[in-house]
Amino acid sequence: MEHDRPPPRSRGIYLLPNLFTTCGLFAGFYAIIAAANSEFTAAAIAVFVAALADGIDGRVARLTGTSSAFGVQYDSLADLVSFGLAPALVMYHWSLSALKFDGSTMGRVGWAVAFIYAACAALRLARFNTQVGTVDKRWFVGLASPAAAGLMMAFVWAFADGALGWSGEELRYVALGVTLAAGLLMVSRIRYWSFKGSGEGGARADRVPFAVLLVLPVVIAVLVIDLPRVLLAVGVVYALSGPALELWQRMRPSARA
Repeated sequence: MEHDRPPPRSRGIYLLPNLFTTCGLFAGFYAIIAAANSEFTAAAIAVFVAALADGIDGRVARLTGTSSAFGVQYDSLADLVSFGLAPALVMYHWSLSALKFDGSTMGRVGWAVAFIYAACAALRLARFNTQVGTVDKRWFVGLASPAAAGLMMAFVWAFADGALGWSGEELRYVALGVTLAAGLLMVSRIRYWSFKGSGEGGARADRVPFAVLLVLPVVIAVLVIDLPRVLLAVGVVYALSGPALELWQRMRPSARA
């Protein structure tokens, strides 16, 4: 009978991928602290660092064969802080809090919209976790939370350094629209290209066409020219690509008719 007992489950966790997840969590936490101290450029950069760490941890887990249920759950919780709470609070401290100068009602609208973004990020992550094994990996259903956070923080970074001459207070209504749009796009059913190749399992899922490698040096050169403004342009284009594709697909049958 002793031979029929299942082997004891290991209580250990894999260090390397979870180390990158912890780095991303720390970056998101630092962004919140920096925003509270009015260091908005540093806060925006920290969220982008968190996005970089988030992109690395999953690939490290797959390459080293160290994927685990614990890592998936830990990554999701860290993403909620880094791409949900952090961008919402950074945007609130930088711009949305200035809505209080337009009256107490608008002041409440400012923090309410920031909360809506954070709640949408939580809902987006929960939906992704429940659908991860059933959807086409070539597409995200709704704007991915790192992309939404990137759009938010690129907007902050592009104007917080003062190069364009507008402050967060002056852009508070634009910031309100950006925050609400980013949140709603996350929970929408609009599809976005995931850049994950064919969608097949294993290492092939991360393959991309060779032409992408040829474009990378050009992209890096353009980023160096004016990093925050280029990131904002990329974020806006990607956020609009989903609705544009959805509209084009809906117009095709009428165009053929």
